Amino acid sequence: MLFPCGIFAQGAYQIAVLKYNGGGDYYANPTAVPNLVKFCNQNLGTKISGDVPFVEVGSKDLFNYPFVHMTGHGNVVFSSQEAQNLRNYLMAGGFLHIDDNYGMDVFIRTELKKVFPNAELVELPCNHELFTIKYKFSCLPKIHEHDDKRPQAFGIFQEGRLMLLYTYETDLGDGWEDPEVHNDSPEKHKQALQMGANILSYVFLR
Repeated sequence: MLFPCGIFAQGAYQIAVLKYNGGGDYYANPTAVPNLVKFCNQNLGTKISGDVPFVEVGSKDLFNYPFVHMTGHGNVVFSSQEAQNLRNYLMAGGFLHIDDNYGMDVFIRTELKKVFPNAELVELPCNHELFTIKYKFSCLPKIHEHDDKRPQAFGIFQEGRLMLLYTYETDLGDGWEDPEVHNDSPEKHKQALQMGANILSYVFLR
């Protein structure tokens, strides 16, 4: 495994946002991940760097970050080299959280088939540890309403290890942003940050 156990508790690392091609707005929600980092540092005692860079999906620099977040509203295209690089990263112990910011679903599902042709996105049940590891949720919370669909969390696993999480119809990233950006209520902002903290805790503390 590329990233040793306990690295989250040690806090000696950064997390990054994935930059991809295809025209989708990979740069959406600029305050989201920095706010999540701040929340975790204040409430979980972590010491994650507040500097959250973009990292290109095909770059060797991807391997510098044990956790990478991906978001957007539209098209996503992975070249064969980018798909292979992302696969190598995930198989080596890296983790990718994809959060559909509305409009990404049809594109990301196609591109993930380039990364893992023989793997399927598996829906996580509501009793999965992800939803209760730090903060207690009955299931994935609904932060923003779009198409009146239930929020879902999907995963891709490697020998029982969740290495990719895809959250759909929840818009966690919008909820992580400064509240005035989307006029989120304090309750929704808190829910989103707490669920994000659960994701980081599940990946690095369990």
